Amino acid sequence: MQNSAIKVGGAALNQTPLDWTGNRDRILQAISEAQHQKVAVLCLPELCISGYGCEDAFHSEGVSEMAFKMLQEIIPHTTDIAVALGLPVCANQVVYNTIAWVVSKELHGLVAKQFLPGQDLYYETRWFKPWPHGIVQTFKYGGLTLPLGDLIFDLDGIRVGFEICEDAWVANRPATQLAAQGVDLILNASASHFALGQFAIRRKIVEEGARATNTAYVYSNLLGCEAGRIIYDGTVLIASGNQGILAEGPRFSFQDFTLTSASLDLGLNRLQRRKNINYQPTYNDHRNHVFCKFPWHKFTVHSAISVSAEEPMNSQSQAPFEEFSRAVALGLWDYLRKSRSQGFVVSISGGADSATVAVLIYLMANLALKELGWEGFRKKQAHLSWLPNQGQWEIAQVMPHLLLAVYQASEHSSETTHSAAEELCESIHARFFEFNISGVVGEYTTWLEQMLNRPLNWEQDDLALQNIQARVRGPSVWMLANTYGALLLSTSNRSEAAVGYATMDGDTCGGLSPIAGIDKAFILRWLKWVENKGAVSIGPLPVLKRITDQKPTAELRPQNSKQSDEDDLMPYLVLDAIERLAIRDRKMPLQVWQDLQHQFKTTEKYNPASLALFVERFFQLWSRNQWKRERYAPSFHLDDENLDPKTWCRFPILSGGFAEELRVLREAVQEKTEKDQ
Repeated sequence: MQNSAIKVGGAALNQTPLDWTGNRDRILQAISEAQHQKVAVLCLPELCISGYGCEDAFHSEGVSEMAFKMLQEIIPHTTDIAVALGLPVCANQVVYNTIAWVVSKELHGLVAKQFLPGQDLYYETRWFKPWPHGIVQTFKYGGLTLPLGDLIFDLDGIRVGFEICEDAWVANRPATQLAAQGVDLILNASASHFALGQFAIRRKIVEEGARATNTAYVYSNLLGCEAGRIIYDGTVLIASGNQGILAEGPRFSFQDFTLTSASLDLGLNRLQRRKNINYQPTYNDHRNHVFCKFPWHKFTVHSAISVSAEEPMNSQSQAPFEEFSRAVALGLWDYLRKSRSQGFVVSISGGADSATVAVLIYLMANLALKELGWEGFRKKQAHLSWLPNQGQWEIAQVMPHLLLAVYQASEHSSETTHSAAEELCESIHARFFEFNISGVVGEYTTWLEQMLNRPLNWEQDDLALQNIQARVRGPSVWMLANTYGALLLSTSNRSEAAVGYATMDGDTCGGLSPIAGIDKAFILRWLKWVENKGAVSIGPLPVLKRITDQKPTAELRPQNSKQSDEDDLMPYLVLDAIERLAIRDRKMPLQVWQDLQHQFKTTEKYNPASLALFVERFFQLWSRNQWKRERYAPSFHLDDENLDPKTWCRFPILSGGFAEELRVLREAVQEKTEKDQ
């Protein structure tokens, strides 16, 4: 190599598990664009060939074989570029999560992941085996004999090492050992989930990894809703030594891939190591080093630092409400096209939850049109049979086909919710249906009264009379969704899921529950934000004032009862605080009550006795309603307080219900009451 300047790149890819040709083609597009931009080294995401979310299919030897076959089809397209590609590899009769290192049409070896996540969303320890530090083995596959393990590659004068996602999140991350062996460039191929606020942590890990090791660092993440629950934000970051982050790619893109590149001078990092009195190289025979010939003479990098990337999200668009908007919009976009649905059906009530889901669909369509343009929109969603072959549609023409909203009134529904639902649909150009369910509810009620030989009444039959209204609404929206080939969306939120404040086969009907991973208090604040400010490049929706001015209510009891969600449960602010303490922080009832007293010590209306009643109600409802959470439609993971029992928060369906713990709480409350008197 003539000098120490190099152009590196990272690509975010929107992949799908087991979509072999689709995944291959998107990889080839990213490689082609990198070659066009004269990128010398390209880092692609973790398991990008197979898809990250293959789950137990990873146990099939055929999956590893097909992934290797796709790798061999990609290799001939890597002229004059070094590429890191993720794939599963079956060796030693087990499966490893690996990175293939391909340089100018030659496969030089595979690096295996050393630290496997096995908590929360991740079950890698179920499918893969961790690779021990410092070990290299010979690997025979497809007629090739290759090194496999903890490898460093010498790219004709530049040493390249790897951290694979979780490797960078542990205390003894491999970067330290890589730097001691003289590595100049660390590539991190990742599949790291989106969660509100996590981007700042991820950015710090990359920046600190480069600074502490005096290396250049390239981080590439997956993009979009890959397998159904996890959303990937498509982060690409490039950092170098004390210079910090040099390039940051766009997040939440609707494209198949994004490419971010930067030209940097590795000599500055080498100089810093020579000056650093604490830098101590490792003295060994470098048996884990693999030499790779590379045509550096074809690359001329004049600028010490130059960047090629789309505009990254600014600080405003990294705020929680903006992140939430863009993450769910991208998740809905991918769910629509990957499920090949013709649109969405929402049972719109005129309340906060269904309004949130409807507005998110509107944001999805708007953001996609703004980024992709009409032709890009039509190409990405080519399965939509209602898209015109000619001409160009605006958002007002797209939305009536994309969103079918149904308001189903009962005798207890108000004109307030009816007009709010209708005006919202008009404002976002959704198609609005309405019909009255009173007759059907009456038929069920009459039938059951005849069976019981007595009239039903609200004093004795409150739950049954409420739930039948919610359940009667289910078949009609399912029928509408089936008729149009559309995806029915459930509108339940996380706060309701925690305490079972939902009717199974009623308001939980749906194939996807996009807001079941976020709490009600956040939703109410988000709606106010959209009403007054709105997403970047989209703007506010003032019509939401009709929603935000209301007190949340199910409208299932007679109007003179003045039913409200918080009267049925407890204040959402308190409910969400209890949920965090009890479920996220795993605290018992007495500890939760003690913490709540501190949190709400300045709020006079929440005295210790009332807080104790809320705590007891929460733990009782939580325990009784696990069966409901088990039956919720798949939901997006949006923050690290998820209640999804299939991916994040497991709890027994049958339990003792915290009976002993609640007894201890009641005794503590009684003791405090007597002491204060």
